[in-house]
Formats: sequence, C-alpha cells, structure tokens
Amino acid sequence: MAPERDLFANFERMRREMDELFGDVFQRSGIAPRKRAGFSPAVDVYYTDDPPRAVVTAELAGIDADQLELEIQGRELVLAGNRRSAESEGRVYQQVEIEHGPFRRVVQLGAEVRADEARAIYEDGLLRVELPLAERESSRRTVPIEVPGTDPAGPDPGDPGPAGDEPR
Repeated sequence: MAPERDLFANFERMRREMDELFGDVFQRSGIAPRKRAGFSPAVDVYYTDDPPRAVVTAELAGIDADQLELEIQGRELVLAGNRRSAESEGRVYQQVEIEHGPFRRVVQLGAEVRADEARAIYEDGLLRVELPLAERESSRRTVPIEVPGTDPAGPDPGDPGPAGDEPR
C-alpha cells in the first residue's frame, strides 16, 4: 500500500519560492497588493457593574505614552499613535514581526458613556481606559391612542357635528 502524501507539507517552501520568483515582478508592475502602513493594536473590551463602566485594554508595548492619543466620539473610543522603529543601521535582520508605524484603532462601545469622566492608565505596555456608563434615562410615558371619529375630550370646536346639526 502506498504511503499517504501530505499535500501541504511543502506548501510554505513553495510559496516562498513563488514570492522570490514573481514578487519583484508583481511589485514593479503594480499588481501586488499594497501593504498598508502601520498596524492595528489588539484590544479587549468588557463591562463591569460596580461601578457600571466599560473597560478597554489595548496592547501597546514599545510605544511612548506621549505618542498616544485618545478620543471619545459618542459610542466610539479612538486610539491613535505611533510605534517608532528601532535604529536599524548596521543590522541584518533574519526576521521582522514587530509592527511599527502609525496606527488608528476605533473601538465600538456597546453603551453610552460619560466621556468627561473617562480615565486612562498606561502601564507595562498596556493602556487601560475606564469609561463610566451613562445612566439610562427613565423616559417612560403613557401614550394616548387616538381613534378617528371619537374624541374622549369632547367634540372638536372646528367639527360641524352631524349633518342635521349644521347651521342654516
């Protein structure tokens, strides 16, 4: 019986060879997809009850606090900044995985927050933003139901009434 063949065993090697063979041609011709500048940091979002608040934690290792900007727009928290690349002069890299450059991340919040009471702490490469939740307004109200032809408040002064009551 013939041994099973793993069709994907050499796939990564083949992809690298194809990139080496065609990559430069694709980039010169403009066919290759453009790599976007910057990156998108990972975030966690959760809610607590005591006190009621949304908490957003963003992974921003290697970024100076003075390179960060926070903005709250309604139900969106906007994180922006820049991770500067290390000096590369005299270095020959084997592998580069740490993303550098500018970033802008919009985090959708699931509740209204009180932006003026937000608090942010940056420690050990993690930015933690606490956003107190806005109190829900109790705008409960009874709505009267209208039925054409009947008026619980009495006859309408502009209504001429039944056909027999019209002035002559």
